[in-house]
Amino acid sequence: MNQFTLKSNLAPLFYNFLKYRKALKKWSSSYESNLIRFDKYCLESYPLEITLQQVMLNEWFQQSETEIAASTNTRTSVIRALAQYYNSFFDKQLIIPEYLKELNSTYMPYPFIQEQLQNFFIKCDSIKFNTTIISKRTKPLIISAIIRLLYSSGIRTCEARLLLKDQVNLNTGVLNVINTKGYNQHFVVMHESMRLYLKEYDKNISIFYPNRKYFFPNRLNGYYCRTWLQNNFNVIWMSCEYPRVNIYDLRHNYATININKLINEPNFNSKFYYLSKSMGHSTLESTKYYYSLTSKIAIILKNIEEDSFNDIVPGE
Repeated sequence: MNQFTLKSNLAPLFYNFLKYRKALKKWSSSYESNLIRFDKYCLESYPLEITLQQVMLNEWFQQSETEIAASTNTRTSVIRALAQYYNSFFDKQLIIPEYLKELNSTYMPYPFIQEQLQNFFIKCDSIKFNTTIISKRTKPLIISAIIRLLYSSGIRTCEARLLLKDQVNLNTGVLNVINTKGYNQHFVVMHESMRLYLKEYDKNISIFYPNRKYFFPNRLNGYYCRTWLQNNFNVIWMSCEYPRVNIYDLRHNYATININKLINEPNFNSKFYYLSKSMGHSTLESTKYYYSLTSKIAIILKNIEEDSFNDIVPGE
């Protein structure tokens, strides 16, 4: 019996493919989550289609704005295997797109210290523009809010930039993150101090953009581009005379701090799972990446049963 439900008209094909791959012992949790996503895509984009079509592959294999090549390759890997299966068993000639070229990286995230972050946010709040131009008057307000949200919630920079106003519940403090990496919608519960901060931000920004679509609007009532956010972060950060860093390092900082807090936790497994889901990871393997950045992880691993941990976080 299948442990998950597929809803598109192609579900019978997908289930047969699933049985075939499991029989070969070539299945993983990453495959499962990405097949579910593809099924959802088929249901929404091709609700009447009962066969796998070339246009589906072409669209699904497109790299989105929020993905790096490695992420696209991971998301599409199971569909690549599905297309090969379909061609072989149904005598089809679907063209399977090539893997995207991945760039090797030895980049290590910047290790923030609390004093630096405190000085940085003080500097953010001190920026003022004596002008009547709305986009410049609201710039300090938006920068302070969006960077605080990145720091306190661990969401991706693209998720913050593309966050719609109606996806932020300022009463419950829940973010409904839809525009995200790999189409993996997830929910994030903000810290109460962040909820109150954004509630005040919302009141102030609404004076200038009363009918805004995005929670952090640009002058055209759209969303800011990736370089805008990185460049403005750089200007403020380096004005504190700190070395240049990537704004995405705030997400790494959030992950490592929260993993460190799990030391000596009797229910480490479940809390690690919650952390993984709140960060929008499709598999627990993705969250394991932060082990290499967390000096105290060895202590955690010694304090839990290795076998039970490997059950939920399998090795490669």
